[in-house]
Amino acid sequence: MAFNIGLSGLRAATNDLNVTGNNIANAGTAGFKQSRAEFADVYAASVLGTGANAQGSGVLLADVSQLFNQGNINYTQNALDLAINGNGFFVTSNNGEISYTRAGYFGTDRDGYMVNNFGYRLQGYAVDNAGNLQNGIVDDIQIRTAAQSPRATENLTQTFNLNSNNTVPTTTPFDPSDPTTYNSSTSTNIYDTQGNAHVFTQYFVKTGANTWEMNVLIDGRNPASPATNLPGPVPNPSATTPFTATLNFDASGQLLSTASTDFTVNLDGSITMTNWVPAESDGGTPPIWTANLTNIPAVPLDIDFRTATQFASAFAVTAVSQDGYTTGELSGLEIDDTGVIFARYTNGQSLVQGQVVLANFANVQGLTPIGKTAWVQSFQSGEPVVGTPRSGTLGALQAGALEDSNVELSDQLVNLIVAQRNYQANAKTIETESAITQTIINLR
Repeated sequence: MAFNIGLSGLRAATNDLNVTGNNIANAGTAGFKQSRAEFADVYAASVLGTGANAQGSGVLLADVSQLFNQGNINYTQNALDLAINGNGFFVTSNNGEISYTRAGYFGTDRDGYMVNNFGYRLQGYAVDNAGNLQNGIVDDIQIRTAAQSPRATENLTQTFNLNSNNTVPTTTPFDPSDPTTYNSSTSTNIYDTQGNAHVFTQYFVKTGANTWEMNVLIDGRNPASPATNLPGPVPNPSATTPFTATLNFDASGQLLSTASTDFTVNLDGSITMTNWVPAESDGGTPPIWTANLTNIPAVPLDIDFRTATQFASAFAVTAVSQDGYTTGELSGLEIDDTGVIFARYTNGQSLVQGQVVLANFANVQGLTPIGKTAWVQSFQSGEPVVGTPRSGTLGALQAGALEDSNVELSDQLVNLIVAQRNYQANAKTIETESAITQTIINLR
């Protein structure tokens, strides 16, 4: 009996040494979770069960459990490195074979898919061609590296204040090259369908009490010149004639109404320009302008300055926005703590490329380790609960960082000493039993 007891102790100590050694070996493995050998005592039993004074029969390895406590977050220089701060696992696919990991080493393959070191594709919510997240549809996350197509400006929104203390200019008629013919001006860039930038300039001329005239030129020219969208020289007589609109303010300084024959005045008070013909210059002196054959068919430009005011303070534009942009090349990626992947482009725009999802289990101890710092679902783990980071009990995502192994080396080194002592003690049990047996054999 003592031989079996000592032998079981040797096996247990060996298992303990193996588990501790594996922990120490993976102390530098990102996303690794340390294991713990758990033992149980053994009692011999008859048909009627164990007796009241039953002697133990040794020890057995009850389980090797993994401790899923949080590892330290270590920041890196790779924007696609990901760390989970809290509960959850990354979901990866190897040709449809799903596995789960806490190791956030991710990059892109030649097709733009986000993959880990072993080529397994990271799973998440994909986007459609318009950049809208397809929530609920988990698929491979792909980063689109193609240039972003340009977009023509369709909406221009402004907030500005015209100085009510200004006087009516005495120099007439309006001349954009003569500042004495107008009170104030402002410019912003707008874009045609090919992404070419054009300067949209507004000149404000006070015409009377609570009344202003807004003159609009694009690239210093009449927005509708040339008269047709065909290449050829622009007729000089109409080239610098502005589009005009009359702005009327009430006694409290709020915009009351707008009137114009060049713009369409909408029911909500905004205005629309429908006959803009984008043109390009030959760079000469004086320049010759020709239609650049964009905005076909014409893209209406809605201009909203309904929040404009006329107060006794200096002219100021406090807000301006427009929705057009030129073409852009991919310049970088950002991933926020909810897993949304943003692509930044050289034109200043950003586009959603997808959203990382996480999975959690009712019993994470029931997951089956398969190596490569990954686990797969088992009957004991239960079904995965999939969601976005920071939703429910799922943790937050940290981009540009990795989760370190949760192995504490000092603890493991102490465990190593304890396991070694246990091995020696059990070997001593076998040695002692051998000596007793030899004594019996030597009896005469």
